[in-house]
Amino acid sequence: MDTITHGVAGALIGKALFRGEDLLSRREMNRARVITWAMTLGAIFPDSDTIRDMFSSNDMLMITWHRGITHSLLCLPIFAVLLALLTQWFARWRKWESPSLPVLIGIYAAGISSHIFLDLVTSFGTMIWSPLEWSRPAWDLLFIVDFSFTGILLIPQLLEWVNRDSLHAKRRALMMWVIFVPAPFLIAYIGRIVGAPISDAGVILASLSFSLIFLLPAFRGWGARIKPVAWNRGGFAVASVYLLLALYGHHVALERVQSFLELEKIAPESFAALPYPPSLLNWDGLVRTSRGVYEVPIDLSKRNSFAGEKGASLSDSNAPSIEYKYSPDAPLNLWIMRAKRLPEVQKVLWFARFPVTQFHMENGEAIVDISDLRFPRMRPDRPAAFTYRVRFDASGNVVSQGWRR
Repeated sequence: MDTITHGVAGALIGKALFRGEDLLSRREMNRARVITWAMTLGAIFPDSDTIRDMFSSNDMLMITWHRGITHSLLCLPIFAVLLALLTQWFARWRKWESPSLPVLIGIYAAGISSHIFLDLVTSFGTMIWSPLEWSRPAWDLLFIVDFSFTGILLIPQLLEWVNRDSLHAKRRALMMWVIFVPAPFLIAYIGRIVGAPISDAGVILASLSFSLIFLLPAFRGWGARIKPVAWNRGGFAVASVYLLLALYGHHVALERVQSFLELEKIAPESFAALPYPPSLLNWDGLVRTSRGVYEVPIDLSKRNSFAGEKGASLSDSNAPSIEYKYSPDAPLNLWIMRAKRLPEVQKVLWFARFPVTQFHMENGEAIVDISDLRFPRMRPDRPAAFTYRVRFDASGNVVSQGWRR
């Protein structure tokens, strides 16, 4: 999950469950605001491991370091205590009212836990047991950047601010309306660029929803009668429902992948159903075999068109056509063997869940590409998001190696 969404989630949890107040206010800092700040900082703290990237030329850090120690459940208590001590010292220095040390430790533990959880529900993998074990569990429920989920976390907090003061509610509502109504068009534009288009109907529906959400409570006057904590608890509840829907969607998508395996009589080494933008209805079924990877697009808004009924066979004339893509591994050769012995390539293969190896010659040089199909190729004119290339000269020396940009 992106760092902004983690911070927004932390602020919502602080206000919904710990009676925190807004991060920014004209009023003096008080205990409730310190709570929200602590929860928000705790929620974004694990991504502090990316700071090392800024001072290093090692392009392996994204897969070997990120989501490691700072995302560890084993190290969580240590970080919670250190952050709580630092916050208590800073609050005393600034003479702010602050929660007790045990309460601050609990708040930071909750914030860090929220970050670890929201990273676990994506497909990138999180080393929650480091440094004891360096595996990367992933629950495959949400795409790494999910605009819908971010909106669910953010909008209730904005609604609470808009309707807090009835004298300014209409002006604030119009301000949010001006900001949010164009947002779906911008997101749809980005979606077209990266190859995950959003339908025109979806864009219009989102814009109309934002109009109703922001304008109706303020202009009808009933928004001010809702308690601030109720807005935030409502947002927390809707976010929880969204995650449950993602869990159910993942279950259904995984069943379709299993149906595909049965129909095609494939013996998999591993398989998964991964979230695919732009909505919970879109999933990417991946099957790793000894010779390559099958990719099955899944749209939950449609019936199970690729697998047919259980027990159907390929010879059945009534069986539906099957839509899938197969990416075979290149036949093993000397160049591929040399590439796989390189320390960096071994790290890539450790990280990759659905690796595909490709080979070709170019101007007398041997080129080995290893792609992790877990990260979809959003556009056909671009390589997969995580594709590592090794280039050899005719003498077998490594000319260059690194991620394809």
